Amino acid sequence: MVSSHKNLLEALLFAASSPLSTQNLHERMPEGADVGTLLMELQADYKERGIHLTQFENNWAFRTAPELAEDLQLEKAETRKLSKASLETLSIIAYHQPVTRAEIENIRGVATSKGTLDVLMECEWIKPGKRRESVGKPLTWITTNAFLDHFGLESTMDLPGLDEMKSSGLLDRRPAIESAPDLFAKDDQFDDELEEEEV
Repeated sequence: MVSSHKNLLEALLFAASSPLSTQNLHERMPEGADVGTLLMELQADYKERGIHLTQFENNWAFRTAPELAEDLQLEKAETRKLSKASLETLSIIAYHQPVTRAEIENIRGVATSKGTLDVLMECEWIKPGKRRESVGKPLTWITTNAFLDHFGLESTMDLPGLDEMKSSGLLDRRPAIESAPDLFAKDDQFDDELEEEEV
């Protein structure tokens, strides 16, 4: 019976069009099936094969073994390329999630167009999170399991660290600006200069 449970679990994972959560697998398996143990056994069975049973966050899916990825790459025309604004926004969400639109704009130093977030949502890499318990209850943004799957990450903890990004030239070595200046704050020095000019 345990063997048939394992075969059924394997078939469910193969037939799924998208990764399945542990909870979802529990719901689809017969009563009494030890899903956790069966997943560990399946993962071990496929460890040395061309495909691996991969876990990211709390989801499971069969994926090509990482060492074979280069041999399976196919060259094809690129139909769409993310803009610099989209890449910056995606990076900010990945590293600062949950993050509001205002916070994204504060970090980037420029306004974020609605189209930028729409493009990332169409890619299914970000989704709305919970609303902040603050004035206006602003909506937050978080990355999705599709984001982790696309970039080969098990969790956001696997994102490159600051030192790694700096050494690879992907991040400016200068100190980061923690917050953007208040654009509506009164600039006393500027006002003084105007008064001098009027005199």
